[in-house]
Amino acid sequence: MVEETARRVTRRRARTRANLLDAAFAVFAAKGFGRVSIEEVCEAAGYSRGAFYSNFATLDELFFALYRERADLIASQVADALAQDGPDLDVPASVDRVTEVLLLDVDWLLVKTDFLVHAAREPAVAQALLDHRTRLREAIADRLFRARGHTELPAVLGDADGAARAVVAAYDGVTTQLLLDRDVDAARGWLKQLLTALLTDGSGTPEVS
Repeated sequence: MVEETARRVTRRRARTRANLLDAAFAVFAAKGFGRVSIEEVCEAAGYSRGAFYSNFATLDELFFALYRERADLIASQVADALAQDGPDLDVPASVDRVTEVLLLDVDWLLVKTDFLVHAAREPAVAQALLDHRTRLREAIADRLFRARGHTELPAVLGDADGAARAVVAAYDGVTTQLLLDRDVDAARGWLKQLLTALLTDGSGTPEVS
């Protein structure tokens, strides 16, 4: 009986936390991190301040939890898409999969950009952001490294880590443009073209309509 009650409390707490994160995402995307209060997040989620403080100590903590949740999803999407070829990495096919499943959501990019600006002024937050970017880059580099001998990378990129840095830089550039023109289809096409050109000799570069 005690264990069942504990499980119900745990499930209810998890739902409350998830609902707060969902509500915060919508409010942050609409207004910007620096313009949002705890009260506004609670109102959007339909909870009291007590529910907020039982899950997060500060708005910064909630913001980072939200960022980490979405950023880890992107890292997982990339890793899963790159893992499907076995040792013979088919770069064009992998690029197709990555660009098709990758989260290219303008609201998320608005929140991510707010987080980047916030991190630039807060060293501890900046380190957390750098740690995430390192994990993403290492996941890509590891996949490219394991495919060596089967897949030749352009020499100009150096090693697998250099290629992974180029992939992340291409994503950053394309998503910055997406924030301005809001054209998701064009962003996917341009990202596909960039990544194919970066990771091959360019002969497999697809046409962008």
